[in-house]
Amino acid sequence: MFTREKEDIKLKTEVYALSQSISMSAHKARRVLDQILGRSYRETLTILELMPYRACYPIFKLIYSAAANAKHNMGLNEEYLVITKATANEGTTVKKLKPRARGRSYAIKRPTCHITIVLKDTALYEKYVVENSIRCLKKTGWIYKKKSTDITCHNMYSSGGVWDKK
Repeated sequence: MFTREKEDIKLKTEVYALSQSISMSAHKARRVLDQILGRSYRETLTILELMPYRACYPIFKLIYSAAANAKHNMGLNEEYLVITKATANEGTTVKKLKPRARGRSYAIKRPTCHITIVLKDTALYEKYVVENSIRCLKKTGWIYKKKSTDITCHNMYSSGGVWDKK
């Protein structure tokens, strides 16, 4: 039953957007994606606006689209969105022929890539982690219940434990 609840939280909080056949190499797209992985939605938009790379604009549009999916389809708040997964896979290579001297031709290869962005809502996750951490601390004895108060934290510095010895 516990794993089922965890799966439900995962399904409700993850949103993704996929962009295919972007005309740039996957290596150049990964250079930008590595900078934004694990950052919040607002911070990512600011970083992408200020970075000087050509790959920033398609990634910016894709993140904006993923946030719109989260807001419209699932009703999630944009403040709590965090980029959990960002991948760039190689797509098909567009091959062209450029005419050269004496009737010859020169092959031009234009790489493409597929970019996937996964956003996660951390509002439910933070609530879940706080509840579990309090439960864990109660078991180890760091937080204990008294009859007068609900939860009391034991602080060894203010209670005169170690530092008040003369």
